[in-house]
Amino acid sequence: MTTDVLVCKNHPDRETGLRCKNCNEPICASCAKRTPTGYICPECAREQGKKFNTAKIQDYVLGFVVAVILSGLGYLVVGFIGWFVFFLAPAVGVGIAEAVRVVVARRRSKLLFQLVTAGVVVGVLPYLIQPLLFVFFGNLGSLFNLLWPGVYVVLAASTTYVRLSGIQLSR
Repeated sequence: MTTDVLVCKNHPDRETGLRCKNCNEPICASCAKRTPTGYICPECAREQGKKFNTAKIQDYVLGFVVAVILSGLGYLVVGFIGWFVFFLAPAVGVGIAEAVRVVVARRRSKLLFQLVTAGVVVGVLPYLIQPLLFVFFGNLGSLFNLLWPGVYVVLAASTTYVRLSGIQLSR
């Protein structure tokens, strides 16, 4: 009785008993991507992911521009009220995410979410230039002026990304 030993299609030096549920190719445990109905290989996972990338070229530009403008306006309103930024910056992030969804007609792509998040950061840069220049030229007292814009950027950008990408935080 001879039994054929299966080896991973990506790692020929690894024996395996797993197969991709889509293409039926043998895959090792490190290649296997878990799905609710079984394991799939990285190639099939990439193909499935492409179905969810629906963004068009203009969506990237529109999403970025909307995020820059709304982030700058949001910081203009929120940034000068001190520690309340902890409460209002996430709200601004949600507003930016929802505005972008409307502008891009709910199309999606991971790159779109990343560009919009970068747009949130770029929108605050004009408010960071003066304190950064002062710090650069030796006025370390201006470091405090970077606190609230920094908090705003972290909270607004992360909220925008999580809201757009649909990341579910475990309970």
